[in-house]
Amino acid sequence: MMNSEYLAVFLDESQEHLQAVNDHLLKLEKQPEDDSIVGEIFRSAHTLKGMSATMGYEDLAHLTHNMENVLDLIRNKKKQATTEIIDIMFQSVDSLENMVNDIASGGDGKLDVTALVAELEAIEKGSSQAVKEAAATTEQVDLLEVYDEYERTVLEESLEQGYSVYQIKVELDEKAMLKAARVFMVFDVLNQLGDVIKSSPATELLEEEQFERDFVVTVVSKESGETIKNKILGISEISDVVVQSMTSFVHATQAEDQTLQPVQENQRKSKQEPEKVKEAQKAPENNKTIRVNIDRLDVLMNLFEELVIDRGRLEQISGELVNAELTETVERMTRTTGNLQEIILTMRMMPVETVFNRFPRMIRNLSKDLGKQVHLEIVGAETELDRTIIDEIGDPLVHLLRNSIDHGIETPEERMAVGKPAQGTVLLKAYHSGNHVFIEIKDDGAGISREKVLNKALKNQIITEDDAGSLTDSQVFGLLFEPGFSTAEQITDISGRGVGLDVVRNTFESLGGVVTVQSELNKGSTFLIQLPLTLSIIDVMLVETGGEKYAIPLTSIVETAIVNKDELFSAHGQKVIDFRGKVVPLVFLRDVFNTPITELDEDFYSLVIIQKGEQIAGLVVDSLIGQHDIVLKSLGNYLTNVFAISGATILGDGEVALIVDPNALIK
Repeated sequence: MMNSEYLAVFLDESQEHLQAVNDHLLKLEKQPEDDSIVGEIFRSAHTLKGMSATMGYEDLAHLTHNMENVLDLIRNKKKQATTEIIDIMFQSVDSLENMVNDIASGGDGKLDVTALVAELEAIEKGSSQAVKEAAATTEQVDLLEVYDEYERTVLEESLEQGYSVYQIKVELDEKAMLKAARVFMVFDVLNQLGDVIKSSPATELLEEEQFERDFVVTVVSKESGETIKNKILGISEISDVVVQSMTSFVHATQAEDQTLQPVQENQRKSKQEPEKVKEAQKAPENNKTIRVNIDRLDVLMNLFEELVIDRGRLEQISGELVNAELTETVERMTRTTGNLQEIILTMRMMPVETVFNRFPRMIRNLSKDLGKQVHLEIVGAETELDRTIIDEIGDPLVHLLRNSIDHGIETPEERMAVGKPAQGTVLLKAYHSGNHVFIEIKDDGAGISREKVLNKALKNQIITEDDAGSLTDSQVFGLLFEPGFSTAEQITDISGRGVGLDVVRNTFESLGGVVTVQSELNKGSTFLIQLPLTLSIIDVMLVETGGEKYAIPLTSIVETAIVNKDELFSAHGQKVIDFRGKVVPLVFLRDVFNTPITELDEDFYSLVIIQKGEQIAGLVVDSLIGQHDIVLKSLGNYLTNVFAISGATILGDGEVALIVDPNALIK
């Protein structure tokens, strides 16, 4: 089934279940007595095992089956969820992820899992003696019941909810006179201890006494088999009771009846299901979602971008022709395409949770390796970003988090020595604000030493002695992003505060984002990342310089202004203006892009004030055209590394306008 139509579904759902197992294992480590968490892990592992077996991936199914066995022991209180067991579970999840990734890249999903299976079996065998002793005390009963698909599902769900499943053979005394009354009393006891799933013969026949001396019932309960047996034997005229655990039988039937899609829970209805099973099986709201390949959404977005370009052209033609009907039609088309644009952009949005989910496990491993106690708190994981941005932010966020743990959070001894709790906290927070998404990484560690940063910057000749005294804290901490800059006294294989941060900044800036740092010594540090919601269609201010049109993203613009040339001053060979109490350096676009010099009234300059973090600059242009929605197009492979240009767009009249990169100009 390697090339079957189900492979894409298998890969998607496998990754979802593996992520769920990862997340719940982390929760289980903190709350080892919570049965509901074990049930969630068991359910995901069980579904993954069934899917793998159906698709023919034996190693996947084999390893997951052994994980299930251990989880079953934990769920039935025969094992404790110790750190050692959870470590082995995490290793198993890593192997499962490797196999799924191998399948996704066209492999056969095979992996030598012998060592892991042996470790899991060793855990399982640790409690096998008790199981054998319990089995020896009960007589083995032939499985007289024949269970249909629904009944097997109920039994499986009961196990997953923490119930035990028993088949009970009850034998009445041969002198019993009122058999139906004894049956009623047995059922009354069983309903107090659990729930009866099935009886053989059926309850109607038992009530009519159409049976000999014995009957068999299948029961789910949280009581022990011995308790149930003693309760039934307490009823008069009962000669014998044999209670047999059904756990192994249910597991065996699960392997026979796996399908890619789990049975829809809202199709299961029964008056005899245990309460928790009933709750789990309440009919959910109708599922109105479908899976769509992201490539199709990319094609849809490209087609819509062409539509936006044509819309601009129509708006221009309408303005030139001054036709009332045409103008009205174009206005209606503009509104419609505006709504369509919003829907398409929303379709491409994904919660940052898809990136954040990988971090708790990483933090756990790092803190153990470094001998530190770290709690990761995630806030706003439901915040949505365009998929193209989501794909790019994972690695730089990993780097910032590793920095916070390695060189931000102190060891427990160091923290307690300065009156802090032994466990450090790293806050990962995402939230919307306007047309931006902000991501914060905040730690309560040692903070960043201003003096260390300045000394390193002076040593590397990044700044001069004169600069050092005038820089604000924010500007000093911004020096961390200079290439090769590090304040780490000892560079580790995990991170150095500052090592590679220039790459982090460049990645975020290539996405139209900005990174700033705030820190207080011995209190902690905060990295704040500002990102645009989408990269495909952006708002810009169109300007003209030397007869050529340029687009400046609105997200970087503070405001526009017209100033008298007499207001210009020179400082260190740079033209500047005093703008609202700040000294703002000017950048002449015609000099940057070598455009032809045009005859203009030089008494006034048109300015676009742009900002990056705390840095501000004024772009001098010939004229301001106005605000537009434009489609961002790449310059292609032949025009890479063009200074201060991030792309191009096609305007309504068919003319190409280059999109200015304000970050490069401010640098």
